[in-house]
Amino acid sequence: MKALIVDDERLARSELRRLLREFSDVEVVGEAAHVEEAVERVRALSPELIFLDIEMPGGSGFEVLERLEDVPAVIFTTAYDAYAVRAFEVSALDYLLKPIESPRLAAALEKARARMGGKVRGPSLERVFVRDGELCLLVELAEVRRFESEGNYARLHLDGGKQPLLLRSLNYLEEKLDPERFVRANRQQLVNLRWVERIEPGPGGNLVLTMKDGREVEMSRRQSLKFRRRMEV
Repeated sequence: MKALIVDDERLARSELRRLLREFSDVEVVGEAAHVEEAVERVRALSPELIFLDIEMPGGSGFEVLERLEDVPAVIFTTAYDAYAVRAFEVSALDYLLKPIESPRLAAALEKARARMGGKVRGPSLERVFVRDGELCLLVELAEVRRFESEGNYARLHLDGGKQPLLLRSLNYLEEKLDPERFVRANRQQLVNLRWVERIEPGPGGNLVLTMKDGREVEMSRRQSLKFRRRMEV
């Protein structure tokens, strides 16, 4: 897996590189020392995993994630334990306290491998209960055109303009939905391929999905690359 190390301390970056040499399936593709550099490196290198420090000059690791259109898997690395709750609120894989020990790093990498497909996938989610005003509805997910993130929840877009809210995150849905039917378009949206009318190249080589209702959804650079590999577009 391709990894990026983000830490303002050169010695901390070097030590983590040394520890990661023990893991043959991890390739460190780059480093960054501050927020601006981290955002640029993620966009340029498309890593699958970020080792992300929290307190850095000019901003925090959380600001890096807020500025990314498409967020890779994240393992926080920090000398402070005060941010642990917030780290898991943004769906971090793990939270490593410095100095990082090899067994603890190995456990975090196991989580990364599982997130990236090493685990056995359970049955796909087929239907969910959602709230629409005072009503609770049972929705067949095949009828959902797309999901849009609203914080830790997901807004469903259905036929007839209905938009009930599901009290589950987009990351949760991505893991549970059938990957042959639903694709992650960008940080904010999951799309049902059944409702896609056509796929065309867009700005910067990104793919643009035109839905059957006429709405256009632009895929992020990273997701466009993944989709091309998968569908051989």
